[in-house]
Amino acid sequence: MLNRELQHVDKPRRRLGVSFARNESEIIEAQRLRYAVFCGEMGARIETARPGVDHDMFDLHCEHLLVRDNDTNEVVGTYRILPPRNAHRIGRYYSEQEFDLVRIANLRPGLVEVGRSCIHPDYRSGSTILLLWAGLARYMSENRYSHMIGCASLSMGDGGHGAASIYQQIKDRHMCPLEYRAFPRCRLPLERLDASRQADLPPLVKGYLNVGAWICGEPAWDPDFNVADLLILLPLANICARYARHFLAQAA
Repeated sequence: MLNRELQHVDKPRRRLGVSFARNESEIIEAQRLRYAVFCGEMGARIETARPGVDHDMFDLHCEHLLVRDNDTNEVVGTYRILPPRNAHRIGRYYSEQEFDLVRIANLRPGLVEVGRSCIHPDYRSGSTILLLWAGLARYMSENRYSHMIGCASLSMGDGGHGAASIYQQIKDRHMCPLEYRAFPRCRLPLERLDASRQADLPPLVKGYLNVGAWICGEPAWDPDFNVADLLILLPLANICARYARHFLAQAA
């Protein structure tokens, strides 16, 4: 758990802080941001009993990392974190809905799942992302976890051609070792898509790969969110010393 709040001054004159949600009302703030981004902005179809709130069964078992604008008190960024003991308690990780993870079963004791990451459109800057990553770095370090896993989403707005092109760009350089390969339950039909198009890596995916993450195989198609999901695996041992010092300095 974060035991103190990280502070960062963002331009122009934005004072941001990061901490974990401490009660249900703070979790709902994160869920409202998720709904606004995923449904309002991305057009996801989410079944919810609470209007304007994105929630599912995993939320009760997760830690919720929040970036807040200290001047407006608004939650402007969030990550959902499922620790291995809670994944064991409920019997699975969220990403197992989309991927067969049998080959990484031996990693489970130290495997943290991160997901539902989103940032308010007015705050999509390096400062907000850095604070989220610093919070994650501190959490992993304090709890001595060894690996992070999660689904990184690629837009399907063009029918999936861009997602296929991104996969084609990164698969040779960033594919995981064979023993960690995962298999999509609803595979994106790459052979029917044009993978030669110009497509930019989403900042979050680019950030993961820059610090040493692997992709674990072909993307899955998530019809509810209408995205192609790459399964990302980040062994903390892969993070180079320069990045590790940078994140831990932010978390100090």
